[in-house]
Amino acid sequence: MRATKKETAESSTGKATSVIDYIVQRLADEGITDCFGVPGDYAFPVCDAVDRNPNIRWVGCSNELNASYAADGYARVRGAAMLSTTYAVGELSAINGVMGAKAERSLVYHVVGMPSYQHQRLHKIMHHSFGDGIFGNFVNISAQAACCHAVIDPDNCMIEMERVILEARRNNQPAYIVVPGDYALAPVTPTEVSPVTLKSDEASLKKAVAAIAERVRGAKSIVAFPAFTVARLRLQKEARQAIEALGCPFATTTMEKCIIDESHPQFAGLYAGALSAEKTRKIVEDAELVLDLGGISLNDETTAGFSGRLDPMRFVSIGLNDVRIGEQVFGNVRLPDVLAALAKLKSPAPPYRRTPEQAQTVNGKPSDKITMDPLYPRYAAFIRPGDTVVLETGSSSLGLPPMTLPDDVQVHIQMLWGSIGWATGAAFGIALADPNRRTILITGEGSHQLTANEIGNLGRYGANPIILVLNNDGYMIERALEPNPDWSYNDLAKWRYADLPRALGCADWVTARVETLGELDAAMKAARESRSGAYIEVIGGRMDMPKALAFAHTRIKELYGDAAV
Repeated sequence: MRATKKETAESSTGKATSVIDYIVQRLADEGITDCFGVPGDYAFPVCDAVDRNPNIRWVGCSNELNASYAADGYARVRGAAMLSTTYAVGELSAINGVMGAKAERSLVYHVVGMPSYQHQRLHKIMHHSFGDGIFGNFVNISAQAACCHAVIDPDNCMIEMERVILEARRNNQPAYIVVPGDYALAPVTPTEVSPVTLKSDEASLKKAVAAIAERVRGAKSIVAFPAFTVARLRLQKEARQAIEALGCPFATTTMEKCIIDESHPQFAGLYAGALSAEKTRKIVEDAELVLDLGGISLNDETTAGFSGRLDPMRFVSIGLNDVRIGEQVFGNVRLPDVLAALAKLKSPAPPYRRTPEQAQTVNGKPSDKITMDPLYPRYAAFIRPGDTVVLETGSSSLGLPPMTLPDDVQVHIQMLWGSIGWATGAAFGIALADPNRRTILITGEGSHQLTANEIGNLGRYGANPIILVLNNDGYMIERALEPNPDWSYNDLAKWRYADLPRALGCADWVTARVETLGELDAAMKAARESRSGAYIEVIGGRMDMPKALAFAHTRIKELYGDAAV
């Protein structure tokens, strides 16, 4: 951040900067180069400001929900994203995606244009309202999807922008910024703003590190869990250095797949409760000390229906802003500072080095019909270093994670919020956030039908994803999570998926519909060689599901309670 922000209240022409131009440029200063959104008349000042700002590009989406998913994906890669929607109808359409970003610690600045302050004061009856002359009805709703919010006017603009940016960075969660149309076009009132840097309280940090060191010294066995928040804050290197200094094994849950390269000699495997490899489960559940680096989410999905045996009293949990050890809480302690301190510690426990495992085999004859057992090893073999893999909640997020993937692969899953359709929209944002990596989207048809119209924008903005859509005649995840899989509500319209790219403007994409393993192999080879996007419709069995999903079907009572069975 600059020493002060007073000078940015004026443009290079000498004219006072408008409120909305200031907001857009201030977000561009945060490293954001794309704004996802859908235009609307109350948001025209926002759209115009983005369009005329040379540092940020307008990226139009098919609807506001898709835009919020795209912004979430972009923020996961770039650290922060901007989302623009109009008052009420636009912001409320986006709210599910923004709430998912809040749940999974993805920093999205949601900027909303609202009716003018003049019309608000006169209680005008305006469109996109209840017709009651009240305009604050939706601010409280959208604010619940964020960790902080502000209604901006010319006098508070500079101060409030620094406040919401600081809070959003502190929590790595969305911020909601709403500005009336006439205020948006008014000149900013110049105000000196002191820079604020997020840092730990030195005394609290010293006590927290001492307490952690004491637990480390007294533990005969330690395991580390680098949390998904480490990736959100782009602290993978710092987490790896801390783990290497301690010499302990580390495990990941599905939410942290590939957060550190899986070839690392200290990687103990994927932990998923009873579905874990026996060796991994023993390392995790028998450890005297569990170092939670960032705040892992041990939810029903990551623990395979709460099937693990984890003692909370063995945990040292290092969050974004505090450290918790039993009943002790050390506040105002930042995760990067604690990781740096851990990298200086040594553990008395013997250093861990894993035993090399046998390479994964890809089975099946070319003429065989596609089933889940040979499908996911094929996907794993297809993925290369430098790929970014986006997995939809459901069979994809349960089928691929047990497979070992190459180094320098990024994996994105919305495992906690679990909003189906997220992955297609998120893949758009992820592809634009880092075009030097190949984005591979693996999704099921049920989820894909919610947001498939975003394919058109993937092509429009020059992305070259590889999209693999499993067509298994309905919502397989829903069929698996209830006693009777044959309810009619789990059926879907029978789309011709492989025809979608052409219909949506991506005529140069490679497309295929495959039913056998040989056809799949040939289509994936063509997809990899294509310089444009590629789209493969994979035909699977109606109730053929990955092992983890089949296991979930046996734990309906644990997942939903006695009334579910």
